[in-house]
Amino acid sequence: MKTSTGVTVFSVCLFAAACVAAPPVNPGGPGHLPPPAPAGFDNASNGLTDDATHQVDQGQFDEFEEISDGLGPLYNAQSCRECHQNPEIPINGGAEVIKGRSLVNQRAIGPNAAFPTTDIQERVPDSENIRTFRISVNLLGDGFVEAVDDSTLIELSKKQCKETHGRICGLALYVPVVESPGTTRIGRFGWKDQHASLLSFSGDAYLNEMGITNALFPDEVTNLCNTVSEPNNKPEADGLADIDHFTRFVRATKAPARDARQAATPAARQGEALFARIGCEICHVPTLVTAAAGTVVNGGKFAIPEALGNKSFHPYSDYLLHDVGTGDGIAIAMEEHYGKKMYQIKWKNLSLENHHSSANKLRTAPLWGVRTHAMLMHDGASLTFREAILRHRGEASDVTRHFEQLSQADQQAIVEFLKSL
Repeated sequence: MKTSTGVTVFSVCLFAAACVAAPPVNPGGPGHLPPPAPAGFDNASNGLTDDATHQVDQGQFDEFEEISDGLGPLYNAQSCRECHQNPEIPINGGAEVIKGRSLVNQRAIGPNAAFPTTDIQERVPDSENIRTFRISVNLLGDGFVEAVDDSTLIELSKKQCKETHGRICGLALYVPVVESPGTTRIGRFGWKDQHASLLSFSGDAYLNEMGITNALFPDEVTNLCNTVSEPNNKPEADGLADIDHFTRFVRATKAPARDARQAATPAARQGEALFARIGCEICHVPTLVTAAAGTVVNGGKFAIPEALGNKSFHPYSDYLLHDVGTGDGIAIAMEEHYGKKMYQIKWKNLSLENHHSSANKLRTAPLWGVRTHAMLMHDGASLTFREAILRHRGEASDVTRHFEQLSQADQQAIVEFLKSL
């Protein structure tokens, strides 16, 4: 978990929960679901790469960074695994002020032997009264999420709005694709849907979580205590930089698998039906389908391969932004997530008004794999499924009220269903 004053902190291997989602989004219609996406927790590739390549990429993902690699100056963790396991922030006694930043890093490399009097640890300024924690988000299966066409998410938003007469309207937010300047796509990664591309997401995390500058994010947050040339990470002999390995690794992961034994219990099966009946599926959409293999996305930078194309998967999310009463008023910090030059670029379909209006909205938490995590919701403040469900207000108020009107046995059945995901 990381501290933030302003927007989202994102990372690896944890899951968050909630209870508010529409029937499967399936272009072929009922009874015509395409092949299922591979699921499992076996560390094997989903077919995007061979297992040997996948293990090499995982090694890069797990690798611990040192100061000599470019770690910091400000950072949260020394590897991707550790975690996924727009205020002004003064540092060094106020000698430098970091502007336009929402993330407050927990750690710093200074003071140290080379800079014994330079204190660059970030702290929440007294002037910032909007504060929150964010737990890390799941990355398993996100290659399938990246392969969902924008039109699928846009249609989900329209359908929700129409069928609930405006009570539930997910925001499909166009966000910059950093590796393709000027291109935008519907966001789906991070608690604020701040990225649509896994490469953009990886580059952002490498800088903002570990302080490692890279081809997409070449500028340090601060140059105090910095001794490594920019960008810190460059392509190696195979032509791939670390963020390329991270991205390929995530794209090749299998979807989180359900607990088949739990899912087969009468209580879980009853809970699944109740989950749909009271309206949870309006936002926690059980099934999505990826675009066809060969579809080019991310501004022409990624062609969906056979391993990810035309696959059905079960994330229990619409990947849209909603106000369910748990928002914290923190909008996306644009330069933090898209680079210091983002305002010098004309981004197609980018609406700063929509970005600012999303301050109290959060991405619908995908529920696949939720049984593996004990801290739920975006801030980890809910410790039981029931607590997470009852926190839902705002757009989810009617759904929560329907849950509260169920018998204790029926409420528990929904919990048993969630324990199978």
